Amino acid sequence: MPLIKLPPLPKFPPLPPAARWILYPLMLLVGTGLIAAAMLAIVAIVLYPQLPSLGALTDYRPKVPLRIYTADGYLIGEFGEERRNPVHIQDVPPLMKHAILAAEDERFYSHPGVDTLGVLRAAYSNLVSGGKAQGASTITMQVARNFFLTREKTLTRKLYEVLLAFKIEASLSKDEILQLYCNQIYLGQRAYGFSSAAQIYFGKTLKQLTPAEAAMLAGLPKAPSSYNPVANPKRAQLRQYYVLRRMFELNFITADQYEAAKQEHLNVKHNVNDFGTRADYVAEMARQIAVERYSEDAYNQGLRVITTIVKAEQDAANASLRKGVLDYDRRHGYRGAEKYIDPKEFARNTEEEYEDALSEITEVDDLPPALVLEASPTHVKAYRRGGEMVNLSGDALKFAARMLDDSAPANKRLRRGAVIRLIAGPNDKQPWLIAQQPEVESAFVAASPIDGAVRALVGGFDFNRNKFNHVTQAWRQPGSSFKPFIYSAALEKGYTAASVVPDEPIVISAEETGSQAWEPKNYDGKYEGPMTLRTALAKSKNMVSIRLLKSIGTRYAQDYITRFGFDADKHPPYLTMALGAGSVTPWQQLAAYSVFANGGFRIQPFIVRQIQDANGKVLAEFKPTVAGEERVIEARNAYIMDSMLHDVVRRGTGARAYTTLKRGDMGGKTGTTNDYIDAWFCGYQPTVVGIAWIGFDQPKRMGSGETGGTAALPIWIGYMQQALKGVPESYMDMPEGLAAVNAEDPAGKVHKELIYKEQLPPDETSDPVEPLPTTGPAPAPAPVTDAKPKSVTR
Repeated sequence: MPLIKLPPLPKFPPLPPAARWILYPLMLLVGTGLIAAAMLAIVAIVLYPQLPSLGALTDYRPKVPLRIYTADGYLIGEFGEERRNPVHIQDVPPLMKHAILAAEDERFYSHPGVDTLGVLRAAYSNLVSGGKAQGASTITMQVARNFFLTREKTLTRKLYEVLLAFKIEASLSKDEILQLYCNQIYLGQRAYGFSSAAQIYFGKTLKQLTPAEAAMLAGLPKAPSSYNPVANPKRAQLRQYYVLRRMFELNFITADQYEAAKQEHLNVKHNVNDFGTRADYVAEMARQIAVERYSEDAYNQGLRVITTIVKAEQDAANASLRKGVLDYDRRHGYRGAEKYIDPKEFARNTEEEYEDALSEITEVDDLPPALVLEASPTHVKAYRRGGEMVNLSGDALKFAARMLDDSAPANKRLRRGAVIRLIAGPNDKQPWLIAQQPEVESAFVAASPIDGAVRALVGGFDFNRNKFNHVTQAWRQPGSSFKPFIYSAALEKGYTAASVVPDEPIVISAEETGSQAWEPKNYDGKYEGPMTLRTALAKSKNMVSIRLLKSIGTRYAQDYITRFGFDADKHPPYLTMALGAGSVTPWQQLAAYSVFANGGFRIQPFIVRQIQDANGKVLAEFKPTVAGEERVIEARNAYIMDSMLHDVVRRGTGARAYTTLKRGDMGGKTGTTNDYIDAWFCGYQPTVVGIAWIGFDQPKRMGSGETGGTAALPIWIGYMQQALKGVPESYMDMPEGLAAVNAEDPAGKVHKELIYKEQLPPDETSDPVEPLPTTGPAPAPAPVTDAKPKSVTR
């Protein structure tokens, strides 16, 4: 077979030496690149089948924390290792999407999972900077890393990340990938996902965010610890400015929005448990109930616990309790600097030094800490966490004036390095006042007397400072707030509201007390002679209560009070029981006073109404005992006691409630224990019962004049101003079996009084029976002298 003769190859001129130096290395580089690409392709072909299944993405079931809600749907607590609130991509507003894309992956919707331009840009930047200055991970690559890989910086891990990104892009839509990213990414402060971060950092939903806030959140994925606005506000702001600039350059925001966002002051929450409504004690009670039922699974299954709390009333209870405690604290003077920080720690007077100095100081709601930089009797300059310089003078210093004097104790005097507390001032000219953390504690709880649903509960001044729930755990002496239960027992023994008992000194022998002789006194030291039980209760006369208990018997009274839910063993059968020397909790008082408010029925206060799964399906529901099911005192007894407790509010020790709220359908009783150690006000209106207590954790004297009417009643009033807003006055229906008689007091004044029909003497008939007066100043009642079943004399 003849050979085919090929034409000769063209002859090229030899390359000049300079060209050889360029072309040969380039050919070597291209060849090396092709070989590397071929090797990577082979590795990819081998590794791709070994990539994990995308089931974790296609069947995404994130750990969702246990959440606690008010009855009207407001979040008040969240418990779980990961704070997360999954959202659909449709519910992520464009502003948040644009901020994320500007910060992390502007070409997300156009690249196939790996951004080639981004890789080249990062490579050039790293080459120029001489190190790994920039990364090139797309949002898809970050999803792959967060779900399937570690953060180790190796070539193998990066290759897996790239391959997974391609696999994810082939299996999911861009919106599905972005949705996974928005819900899974860690953003600091235990927040996973942007919806959770919006709540934790700003107390907002995604739709409520401003461009400045959205940019701050979008800057967090790069380094949640370094760019955290709580831990590193300056670095966080620099990162935020970068994101805002990128948003502007990409036309996601206008020039005006860009400039306004840079100037916007962000109100960053420092307390991750601040949900807008302070209900930490309620949330903790609900958490315990959920965990008791569902164990540790409660923390990651997305359970929703619906409490009975009403947001507006909880807010009112919080505000009123805090005001009452702070008012008490101010009445007893300023105690000086909270602590001192060595001025050497902030010798350069930089903001970073000030922040570091305050980093160990606990935040307390409404009482932010500040570091004193300068101090004189007329002016104090202090740094407040977050960058604010506070200048105090004039009235802002009045409370702390004596600790600014040179003669003040050295360990309490305000000087450079002192840590103080601030409280909001009355106006813009005086935005801050010097305050202090109170030492006294307090509790408030309110509920419906019909079914026991708790409407507000504050277990202490500040949950972060003291997690002890004083509503349910504090056993305290009730003082005079216990007297109504002794009076109710006396009615069962045949007394009436018009029975006369002497208000005169008495000496109790050692045999009667079980220890030593006892010579009790009235709280005001005054004695007014014979008076009716109605008047004695209104004026809280100790001598009358003791004589009354002595007459009916301590054993009988000890057994009788258990009808209201009190523990007999907490109230030894001695005459001191008449003055409330036993032990009760505010929770018990709530149930007990509900009996007077609802006409004589026992109810059980409860805090959780429902537990739902993540989809809203009801898993458990509390069925309360309602008024009308379990009667514990006779209806007539309840009605007369109700009228007597109305008198306490209208003309007795609780009169401040009547003059402030200006309504006649409230009843209640003050309580002050011996030596002003505990102060109470327990009161109600037919739709709501409220219990207020104040005292020290380690019982000690609160100070002269700190009675229930002075220290506790204002807390109750503050709550009721909100709870009774728009609620019409209402009164208990008068039951059958009562007789109306003319009663004459020791001064000779006659008024109508109600007694049991069987207490009428055989030869006497009842006047027309009408409800007792319930509005306006109450007439001074008097004894029914000829229909009195029993009288106690000296």
